Amino acid sequence: MPYWRLSSYYLLYFASLGALMPYWGLYLQDEGFNALEIGQLMAVLSATKIVAPMVWGQIVDQTGHRMPVVRLAALLSVLGFATVFLADGFWGLALAMFLFSFFWNASLPQMEAVTFNHLGARPSRYALVRLWGSVGFILVVMALGLMLEQDTLGIVPVWLLWIMVGTWLSTLSIPDSAPALGGHTSASLRVLLRRPSVLAFFAACFLMQLSHGIYYAFYSIHLKSAGYSSAAVGQLWALGVIAEVLVFLVMHRLLERLGARRILLWSLGVGVLRWLAVGAYVDVLVIALVAQVLHAVTFGAFHASAIHLVHHVFPGRTQGRGQALYNSLSFGAGGAAGSLIGGLLWTDQGPLAAFGVGAAMTFVALIIVWRWVNGEMRTI
Repeated sequence: MPYWRLSSYYLLYFASLGALMPYWGLYLQDEGFNALEIGQLMAVLSATKIVAPMVWGQIVDQTGHRMPVVRLAALLSVLGFATVFLADGFWGLALAMFLFSFFWNASLPQMEAVTFNHLGARPSRYALVRLWGSVGFILVVMALGLMLEQDTLGIVPVWLLWIMVGTWLSTLSIPDSAPALGGHTSASLRVLLRRPSVLAFFAACFLMQLSHGIYYAFYSIHLKSAGYSSAAVGQLWALGVIAEVLVFLVMHRLLERLGARRILLWSLGVGVLRWLAVGAYVDVLVIALVAQVLHAVTFGAFHASAIHLVHHVFPGRTQGRGQALYNSLSFGAGGAAGSLIGGLLWTDQGPLAAFGVGAAMTFVALIIVWRWVNGEMRTI
């Protein structure tokens, strides 16, 4: 398995998130956009995840070869992001963000499939590769936070462009995994999607990422409003991802011992508490620190368990579209819905209302998993 070459992609891809998620909302605010416009622009990033992964997933599942698609998507995302520097006004920036994110969001689901194919009979060790993505996020979020203490928010897109160039370069050294063989056709995908447990699983993923969509779009703005410095904002984001790394280090053991369904339930229960704490008590440092440590559970443990289930439930030639569905419905549709809801609630109702909706949606997801994610998914 090309461990370090795969890890380099995750390191750089999620390093770009370390610049985008904590600081892009602040950059947009600095450019003069209001909360509703920021929510809409952040929703563009998530909305392209609804379509792009499925379009590219269909292509690679027909050919069985994924890395050429990953390399092309990474290159086009660089070219697309370069248009941000030419964009003017809300609609110009919305178009630029659509162009880059359509290709940027296409590559990750296929890299997940490549990684699992290279892992072979040891899929529970996915977290040991994915943790390098968290390391990349930590390095950039802390370094950029310190830079912003002395520089303007105008450096954020510059950092993003160079990191995306590095991500594309990393794809050039990664070998393709063997094409998936077998008798799985598009009909088998339709059969899988008729299972109540599979539909319930995707519904829970949508709701969980809806709550995170509010967090990604407005957490930094929430912190700055509460009086935190740019460096402190970066450090709080980094703390959450450091905790996430620690969970990834032991995730293969937790999956083998507890099973993915049980971990999903715990992650959702913790998520309800986390969003209520963030909405009501972010100005209390101890509570803010604890809430960020819980990111290890609400994102790290949840995502590792969910992607483990997707790998098992969607085999063979359905694998690319299975990973794409997970990304489209959760990070795409869920993330976009969360950004929009946060933007609508933030100005008039305030942070507690926005994060309270996130907590409520997470609780609904908990009930769905407890009640309907069973049968063939319960034992995995």
